[in-house]
Amino acid sequence: MHILIVDDEQMQRDMLAGFLEKQGYTVTKASGGREALEIFDREPVQLVLIDHRMEDMNGDEVLGHMRQQSPLVRAIMITAFGTVQTAVKVMQLGADDVLEKPVELSELLNRITQIEADISVAEESGEVSEIIENQQLPVSLIGSSQPMSEVLSLVYRVAPTKWNALITGETGTGKELVAQLIHFLSNNRAGPFVPVNCAAVPENLFESELFGHEKGAFTDASSRRRGRFEQASGGTLFLDEIGEVPLAMQAKLLRALQEKKIVRVGSEIDTSVNVRVVAATNKDLKKLIAADCFREDLYYRLNVFELKIPPLRERRNDIALLTEHFLEKYDKSRLKFTAEAMAQLVKYDFPGNVRELEHLIQRLVTLVRGTMIRMADLPQEIRERESSGGLLSERLARVEHAMLLSALEDHDWIQTRAAEALGISERVLRYKMSKSGIKAKDR
Repeated sequence: MHILIVDDEQMQRDMLAGFLEKQGYTVTKASGGREALEIFDREPVQLVLIDHRMEDMNGDEVLGHMRQQSPLVRAIMITAFGTVQTAVKVMQLGADDVLEKPVELSELLNRITQIEADISVAEESGEVSEIIENQQLPVSLIGSSQPMSEVLSLVYRVAPTKWNALITGETGTGKELVAQLIHFLSNNRAGPFVPVNCAAVPENLFESELFGHEKGAFTDASSRRRGRFEQASGGTLFLDEIGEVPLAMQAKLLRALQEKKIVRVGSEIDTSVNVRVVAATNKDLKKLIAADCFREDLYYRLNVFELKIPPLRERRNDIALLTEHFLEKYDKSRLKFTAEAMAQLVKYDFPGNVRELEHLIQRLVTLVRGTMIRMADLPQEIRERESSGGLLSERLARVEHAMLLSALEDHDWIQTRAAEALGISERVLRYKMSKSGIKAKDR
């Protein structure tokens, strides 16, 4: 990462530059705002550390010019005057954080590391989206929120490997779409993608379904049949609802994964299979292991990589994009939501996740008269949510307040952990708590 340090105090510049260069970063120094803008214009700077008060230009003025030139630049403001007003102003300009002088180097490094990870996630998720569009893959994941960007970034890194993967998430979050995307981005993409819904296979037919059978192996076995492992050879086998596999069958599945060999029902001959297995579940497999309902060794064999798909309520920013996608997919007359109806829709928790939203759009497209979808057209359970009226800033403040409380409660009000879960620094968390009127004693 290329970091630009902007500070009119030479000692501060040299101290920060020396520390960051030892961490392996490329560092350029500027003694003031105008010099910084000249450097920024000619060099590929990704992160700027800016002193807030300098002789020629204030830090927020410098950042404003940089953001106009490159909206993607990341920035940390450094100030000796850490007021709430200063923090608000620089955060509105797009700074990632505000640090007070003297700078605590460990805190600075932690924040830079997080920004570096965020940049990598954005680049990798963007690469996946570009591949989907340019290669016209028959699968797409809609969403630009941070949680979905992290999913796409992980898919980008996992797909080219040959290892098994476990996709977890609630019903309707799109686990099979993620599995298909892993397949189409893998080295096995020329091979078949074979899905198996483990919850839909009768227990007495599980072995035959996965491994196949020989003619005469049982009453209805009138001919030899290849199982799903053989059908997926050279490609990807997707085992959906893996937690539903009968316990007695799990040992045979484990052997197939370990040895890359299967035995058809009614045969004594091993058959080699070259297949990558991607499994998915909406259950907590560790709880099933504790209840002796799922083998621990099978769990670790499947869970080389785990991809957690966030529920829709944790990526509300994607609801409008998904809604637009489904309207375009199912409606030729191009219905539109009123602003009030869309605001109410975004507040709904969608327990059925993306699948529930898709079914909702299908119903609205069928039933709504006219060209606008209004509050009255929404189902009762959505309309009865607390009114989301008011200015956009007020609605965003309510959402932020709820997210802060949720993170604090989830982590027993330990602010360092809550801040990490929210992807912000502890200093920013304290500022946001103060702004939202949240006190640590509120439990």
